[in-house]
Amino acid sequence: MSARLSFVHRYEPATEPERPPLLLLHGTGGDEHDLVPLGRMIAPGAALLSPRGKVLEGGMQRFFHRLAEGVFDEDDVRRRAHELADFVEEARETYGLAAPVAVGFSNGANIAVALLLLRPGTLAGAALLRAMVPLQRPPAADLTGTPVLILSGEADPIVPAANAARLASMLTGVGANVRHEPLPSGHGLAQADFEMVKTWVEAASRRN
Repeated sequence: MSARLSFVHRYEPATEPERPPLLLLHGTGGDEHDLVPLGRMIAPGAALLSPRGKVLEGGMQRFFHRLAEGVFDEDDVRRRAHELADFVEEARETYGLAAPVAVGFSNGANIAVALLLLRPGTLAGAALLRAMVPLQRPPAADLTGTPVLILSGEADPIVPAANAARLASMLTGVGANVRHEPLPSGHGLAQADFEMVKTWVEAASRRN
């Protein structure tokens, strides 16, 4: 089920409307279907909104351009983050949604960080799986009280541990309620990720 909005997307309405909706943001090479099973697992009954990134890199969908592995086109990050925030506003009006909690993996987690920093209020919170700092000079955002979960991999060859730690510090510095958990894994997701995100989302649901 999906209306014609500014992003190709998949939408699943809530069967338990008291749960906060999830904004599912796929990694490089994914699409709007990739994280839907994860969304169902971590938040049964929640509304799921899953857009497809508009950028193509080597035939793979992404949410913004990069110049090299781990080197982002920051002008494009900013433009695409505002574009995605506008889509979230469209979707909220069309589907009657509260501000969503983002669940993003890799590239999707990075655009979620940009949403938090560039358009505060768009997200009610964010679970960031294998995220890194997307903007070297972020704006002075106010994320006071916004819950954020960062799950990084201690053996991640793409996201250095220092970068994940800097991201946690950056978001804490603008008021977010950050929980950063380095896990004994690489860039891929493991069962521990699923269990920790599920517990964190359930806690966010109780807060709402």
